[in-house]
Amino acid sequence: MRRAITLAALGLGATSPNPVVGCVVLDASGEVVGEGWHQRAGGPHAEVNALRAAGDKARGGTALVTLEPCNHTGRTGPCAQALIDAGIARVVYAVGDPNPTATGGAQTLRTAGISVEAGLLEAAAAEGNAAWLTSVRLGRPHVTWKYAATLDGRIAAADGTSRWITSAESRADVHRLRAECDAVVVGSGTQRADDPHLAVRGIEGAVQPLRVVVDTNGTAVAPGARVLDAAAPTLIALADGVTPAYEAAVDAGAEARAQAAEIVRLPRAEGGLDIPTLLDVLHARGVRSVLLEGGPTLAGAFVAADAVDRVIAYLAPALLGAGPAALTGGGITTITEALRLDVSETVRIGPDLRVTATLVAKEH
Repeated sequence: MRRAITLAALGLGATSPNPVVGCVVLDASGEVVGEGWHQRAGGPHAEVNALRAAGDKARGGTALVTLEPCNHTGRTGPCAQALIDAGIARVVYAVGDPNPTATGGAQTLRTAGISVEAGLLEAAAAEGNAAWLTSVRLGRPHVTWKYAATLDGRIAAADGTSRWITSAESRADVHRLRAECDAVVVGSGTQRADDPHLAVRGIEGAVQPLRVVVDTNGTAVAPGARVLDAAAPTLIALADGVTPAYEAAVDAGAEARAQAAEIVRLPRAEGGLDIPTLLDVLHARGVRSVLLEGGPTLAGAFVAADAVDRVIAYLAPALLGAGPAALTGGGITTITEALRLDVSETVRIGPDLRVTATLVAKEH
């Protein structure tokens, strides 16, 4: 099952709106004879790929799958039936399928006389499929807030300079995060300060995420902005009734770049746009995982909307003493309102420390 979880992760960033799934097939004697994972939305599911690799050796064997085999026909057939047809004798899966249109695979297998066991390494498999599970359970994308800061929590110096707080190794690791998500989101402050490109670089075969700029008043995305190139799709979120500044560009080059962006207009909220509505729009587009790379104001808006699921901080061994902090606002005014985190991983990335944490559920 650990191998199946590793295989499932190979699909991150390429399978939405479907889950990532890995499968390992053992023959009747317990030897590995087939492996597979869900490689892209609309393509064969993990079980089908693993069964194809195993061939006739799957008969009488065991299939270990990270998610309960699906029981419905969409763009592909039901995996439960594929396992039955292959002559599998035993199925072990990690996470039950909460999707009401696809669940029931385990019962179909049992009805066919196949031994079924559930829950093996469930927590680890669920963590790997957090984006899809969040989308099914909450009806919105899973949001990872990523930031880089010094050990004293500064994301820039007092004069606004911030390149580069963290190392080249950490910046390369961020491209891996981008490649594993469906959308990268920044706000107007980051757009003005950095003119970020937001596309994935240095990772062969990566599916480019949707680049999203929250430009409430339409003034941050200037003509010729790097997010307006054709390297990846771009969505610019504006307040209702706003015309983006770059549309006023008259030179042909800027007009051509502007064609790469799509505009969506959203209702205003305190200090910016309505974050839940933004997430609804992204979810409707098939986005299941969001990487929030914006500055402290946008991060605060997401926190205030209770829309941050995971935090990844790259901490550099440096001190600035002054300058903006990573988070502004968030609706937190006293220590009892602090958002508590459960640290799941700390890793050395070059000279930096990468800390990964999930939010602890609030007690009511």
